[in-house]
Amino acid sequence: MDLGLRDRACVVTGASGGIGRATALALAAEGATAVLVGRRREPLEELARACSEAGGRGESLALDITAPDAGARVVDACLSRLGRIDALVNNAGTSAVRSVDELTDEEWQTQWDLHVMAPMRLMRAAAPAMAERGWGRIVNVCSSSGKRPSSTNMAYSVTKAAELSLSRSFADLYAGRGVLVNAVAPGPIGGDLWLAPGGLADQGARARGVTREEVLESTASRVPIGRLGTEEEIAAVIVFLCSEPASNVAGAAWSVDGGSVPVII
Repeated sequence: MDLGLRDRACVVTGASGGIGRATALALAAEGATAVLVGRRREPLEELARACSEAGGRGESLALDITAPDAGARVVDACLSRLGRIDALVNNAGTSAVRSVDELTDEEWQTQWDLHVMAPMRLMRAAAPAMAERGWGRIVNVCSSSGKRPSSTNMAYSVTKAAELSLSRSFADLYAGRGVLVNAVAPGPIGGDLWLAPGGLADQGARARGVTREEVLESTASRVPIGRLGTEEEIAAVIVFLCSEPASNVAGAAWSVDGGSVPVII
C-alpha cells in the first residue's frame, strides 16, 4: 500500500528514543522527511542519519517543547527549512510509579505542561499552517491510562485523559479544513519507558518489593494477547494515521494495547 508520505514533512516530538524514534524511522521508510524534536542534540543527529539510511530524510531540532514559544518555534523551523508542515506527532511524554500521596504539586505541573500544554501549543501553531494547504495530519500519542485510569500515577492518567479530549476538540475544529486529528492510546510497551534501567519495571519492583521480571510477567498477564506491545507496533499505527489512506479517520482514539482496556471506546 502506498501511504502517500513521500516528501511529506512530518514533525515528531520526543524523537530521540522509544516510540518517537520508531515512528521517525517508519516515516522515513515511507520516504518522508522527519523533523526530529527533542531536548538532546546528539541522539537527534544520530537519528537523522538513520532516517536517511532508511530511505527518507531527518532534520534535527533540539529544544524544550514545554517552553511557551516552543510550538511556534517548531512550526517556524519546519516552514523555513522545508517550506511546509504536513504531519505532527505529539509523542513526548513521561511517567513514573507514584502513589497519590507521593505525587508533588511540581510533578503534577510537569506532567500537565508536557502532556497538555505542549501538544496544545504545537497543534495551535501547526493546524492553521496545514489548513492553508488543505491537508494535514496530527497524531497525539496518549495512553490506555487515559481511558482506564491507573492509581500508580494519577497525574499521568489525568493528563493523558485531558490530551484525549484535546485531540477530539482540535479534530472538530479542523477536520472540515483537511486537517485530521487523531490519538493513539498505547498499553504497556516493551521499550525504553518500561525496560530501561530505572524505568517503570524497576520502579514497580521497588514499590512492590518484587523483581522486575515479576513486574513484567504480571503486567503481561493482564494483557489479553499475553505480552507487552512493541514500539514498532505503535509506530505502524501512527504512520497509518499520518497517511493519505487515513483520509476518513478524524477524532478517533485508537487503542493499541493488546486488548487491555475492557471497553469499546
